[in-house]
Amino acid sequence: MQDSRFSHSFSTLQQISQDILKQAKNAGASACEAEVSQAFGQNVSVRQNEVETIEYNRDKGLGVTVHFGHRRGHASTSDFSPDAILDTVKAACSIARHTASDEFAGLADEALLAKDIPDLDLYHPWELGVEQAISLAKVCEQSAMAVDSRINNSEGASVSTHESLFVYANSLGFIGGYPSSRQSISCAVVAESPHGMQRDYWYSSARAADDLDAPEIIGRTAGLRTVRRLDARKLKTMQVPVLFEASIASGLIGHFVGAVSGGSLYRKSSFLLDSLGKEIFSPLVQLSEQPHLAKGMGSSPFDNEGVATRARDVIRDGVLQGYFLGSYSARKLGMTTTGNAGGSHNLILADTGHDFESLLATMGTGLLVTELLGQGVNAVTGDYSRGAAGFWVEGGEIQYPVEEITIAGNLKEMLRNIVAIGNDILPHRSRQCGSILIGQMTVAGE
Repeated sequence: MQDSRFSHSFSTLQQISQDILKQAKNAGASACEAEVSQAFGQNVSVRQNEVETIEYNRDKGLGVTVHFGHRRGHASTSDFSPDAILDTVKAACSIARHTASDEFAGLADEALLAKDIPDLDLYHPWELGVEQAISLAKVCEQSAMAVDSRINNSEGASVSTHESLFVYANSLGFIGGYPSSRQSISCAVVAESPHGMQRDYWYSSARAADDLDAPEIIGRTAGLRTVRRLDARKLKTMQVPVLFEASIASGLIGHFVGAVSGGSLYRKSSFLLDSLGKEIFSPLVQLSEQPHLAKGMGSSPFDNEGVATRARDVIRDGVLQGYFLGSYSARKLGMTTTGNAGGSHNLILADTGHDFESLLATMGTGLLVTELLGQGVNAVTGDYSRGAAGFWVEGGEIQYPVEEITIAGNLKEMLRNIVAIGNDILPHRSRQCGSILIGQMTVAGE
């Protein structure tokens, strides 16, 4: 661990967390947990081959949660001075003393806390100077602009780096933390024809710079994606198969995760209530959670409460095997935490042996969606209606781009009506899935 890159060393963060726990105990708290973190990064963007922004960020913070029996209080600060830390602990204690008792509040079960914390290779600092970042961004943008003479404007290309370090500790004796990094390159350009303008983008992100796509490839992909959208048409209203391109298909998995996460379930604000052990996807679907993937964007050896994470099947043959729960939501539901306080970890959707071309062939005639607009998803009913753009497909071949359409359905039906899943998985994402073909949806146009 390269402590020297951070303002405070790992051991300093550990000591701060231990001081917090001691101060909370002295104040009469029956339990306490603390998270202390710091991060820094750099973002450089260019537009029209000129530097547009150079941004540096460096921040830090700590959060204190105390429990007096079943009463809970939380306070936070960005000041690491001893006086500020003590004031923050006092504030959390004061809040707890004035809150109502909640029988489900409390630390995670001690038996579930992580004992051995594996190194998941999540930290790869990028020694990137500003001039080098500018050069990479310019190469990326120039590669996009060079694709076609109809590309006549740019929204810019960006190169960013981010590094963070945290420690989590609680009064049950758990203390753990690690550094992590995230690097990215992106580009968006605009093309114009007599029928109007179109824009599109592409990006690459990874824990390590060596795993990023080359800026030339990112730029060229952005350019090609933009040009192919020119001269888009509208469609008549109809019901047809819909193929969600891999870059947006993970959103469907996101809607599912939200519906089977603890908060939505105990608040009864989910279209998938009481679905455990039931077939909610097509029998073709296999979805697993893999929190210990090396360099994984969603990897973590423990969750936000210190509970050990573990690999598991979430969907097997279309049947829901488990929810996404932290300790509080698990207690509310009369269940056990799944180690998902803070969210899911590396969801992997297995493909059905189809590459992208065979997905188009399987669809035959229908709509390929490459962009979604708006937020028209009802988490309670599952009703789904979103603006979209993409391509009309006939005979398994892309015919022409389309825009100003709406796709609509119900997520329950959509998940059960998955016909095929592609192997065109985009790497280095926390939800890894290929393109997803839905058997039928309503496409609303003219």
